[in-house]
Amino acid sequence: MGLADVAAVMDLTPAAPLPGPCLAALFTDAHTAYRFTDAPVSDEQVADAYRLARMAPTSMNCQPLRIALIRSPGARAALLPMLAEGNRAKAASAAVIAVLAADTDFPHHLPRLAPHLPDAAAGFTDPAARESFALANARLQAGYFILALRAVGLDVGPMGGFNAAAVTESVLAATSWRAFLVVNIGHAAEDGTRPRAPRLEPAEVMWTI
Repeated sequence: MGLADVAAVMDLTPAAPLPGPCLAALFTDAHTAYRFTDAPVSDEQVADAYRLARMAPTSMNCQPLRIALIRSPGARAALLPMLAEGNRAKAASAAVIAVLAADTDFPHHLPRLAPHLPDAAAGFTDPAARESFALANARLQAGYFILALRAVGLDVGPMGGFNAAAVTESVLAATSWRAFLVVNIGHAAEDGTRPRAPRLEPAEVMWTI
């Protein structure tokens, strides 16, 4: 079933809560994957996930998230030493490794993405402020991307344990992208997840003023 068929099959209105099985797939039954099967993942499956994730709200609709898919043996061999030692086997078993990055040249796209703000790009002349803005919005998109991968039937293992500067300077050297997260993508092995760890309760994190 393609993404275009989902709404018709489920007969959802925009304001309706998702059915329990959908919430389970995205949240309560979903686990971070640490080891994957050898089942393949196509670029089109990842593209389907991105088509959902791009609907994330970003400031000025700037959409700075960029995704480098690491597949070839050579690219994997170059990336793995830049991961924390405990993360290398996890990434090696994934069907595809996604390096998530923020594009510091995002203002280039603002005339198309934010036509209601014709002078938006002119406000990003400071490189440090531009990079901070890009990273903040790309991280928001990254959360949506992880949920979207689950929504299209894939398992994910996000990892922050890697040398982001080294990945930016080598894997992303020819771009204006800044790496900030690595996401292993595939189908979790039978023993590739861990039991659910405790979560904080609403009363511990919410404060109504």
